Amino acid sequence: MDRQVSLSRTEMFSFLNPWIRYFLFFFSFLFWVFSLLIVAIGVYAKAQKATDTVRDSFLIDPAVILIVVGVVMFFITFCGCIGALRENIRLLKIFSFSLTLVFLTQMAIAILGFFYSEQTRDALGEFVKKAIVHYRDDLDLQNLMDYIQKEFKCCGWTNYTDWSWNPYFNCSSSNPSNERCSVPFSCCTPLPRETVINSMCGFGIQTQNHLNATKSIYSVGCADRAVIWIESHLLLFGALTLGLALPQIAGIVLSQILISEIRSVM
Repeated sequence: MDRQVSLSRTEMFSFLNPWIRYFLFFFSFLFWVFSLLIVAIGVYAKAQKATDTVRDSFLIDPAVILIVVGVVMFFITFCGCIGALRENIRLLKIFSFSLTLVFLTQMAIAILGFFYSEQTRDALGEFVKKAIVHYRDDLDLQNLMDYIQKEFKCCGWTNYTDWSWNPYFNCSSSNPSNERCSVPFSCCTPLPRETVINSMCGFGIQTQNHLNATKSIYSVGCADRAVIWIESHLLLFGALTLGLALPQIAGIVLSQILISEIRSVM
């Protein structure tokens, strides 16, 4: 009896297309390793921070986002690796279903973001507001905001006065901070041949009117800059979207083909 089971198992392996099986395995294995790298980076970034974490900024913490994305990727790709290697229909179904769910979720978010652009803008505004409020409390958020403002040449969400949301930069007379009425250095326009960053270039900017502030900082908000950037980089935006979708579609199709082949020889 055991001999017959062994022979039938050997026949099943021989009938399956090895190219599909091993391509799906290496495809999943590559993203499995990538997911471990993402988790490692997220854990390292979280461990480097102070133990006194800010609860309100937990959900917008880049380190936490990396860990969550990495763990989800690890689970999905692990099912793909083992399912393809062991020709396990249950794991392949989990892999295919999970990829389909992720793909449909991304599609739904993209469609809702397109048709409800105002609500999407408000949601992004809330994210940026929290990032501004906790700018000095979270080093990752600080680096993220500085990168966005320098790359997009913007300051704040709507304009530079948004930095009054931050308790250190708040412009109220009761604020004892030395950075009162200031903005971060990432808002400042670079001077010609400047080799050393002037970290105090944004001091007292919020007390100036828009015309005077424009002379030393980016007075345009990041919301308007983001819209301009997307409109001027539609081809790149489409290519990135396609590059994100194709691996997911390939994984779904390959897993379904392998499931069909396994069933056909059972």
